Amino acid sequence: MAIMNFSFTALKNLISKPATADYPAVQRQYPERSRGHIEINIDDCIMCGICSRKCMSGAITVDRANKTWSIERMGCVQCSACVNACPKKCLSIHPGYSSPSTEKIVDTYSLPVTETKPGKIVNDMSKCILCGLCARKCPQECITVDRTGEKTWSINRDKCVQCGACIDACVKFKALSAADDDGEKGIVTLHKE
Repeated sequence: MAIMNFSFTALKNLISKPATADYPAVQRQYPERSRGHIEINIDDCIMCGICSRKCMSGAITVDRANKTWSIERMGCVQCSACVNACPKKCLSIHPGYSSPSTEKIVDTYSLPVTETKPGKIVNDMSKCILCGLCARKCPQECITVDRTGEKTWSINRDKCVQCGACIDACVKFKALSAADDDGEKGIVTLHKE
């Protein structure tokens, strides 16, 4: 009886389509919500390093001195924590996976060299209500707000990377904005009148 069952299966497989895909000849179609691989638009990246701090597997490395962004493809678990944390939205997940390899693949992207003026974040204290949203959203923790004592707003210009997260947080009152850098360093404190 077992031979009859096997004969039926063998005959069925001879006349039907193969169960496997003809991969090299036909590219695989990924489902809409499948996770794939991380891609970066390096032109929009400000090298703030938030993505590397949010990466649970430690697959992303940001070198601000050399202006390079690297990802270890085999270490990435496609959790999209870096994509969600990026203040400039230059990271995204695209369908398709990395090619199999016997070695660790590290993709490195370099920021194009452009002559741009460094900027700074400025606060219009006449509009600021010292709510502290900018300080909570700052990934570098360079903004401090004192609402109770002297009613001050401070920014550490040495730590600020001009990511714009604080400006995005101050949508309602529009007290924060970007301006050209005037060479001011260290901690700058503004008082509310």
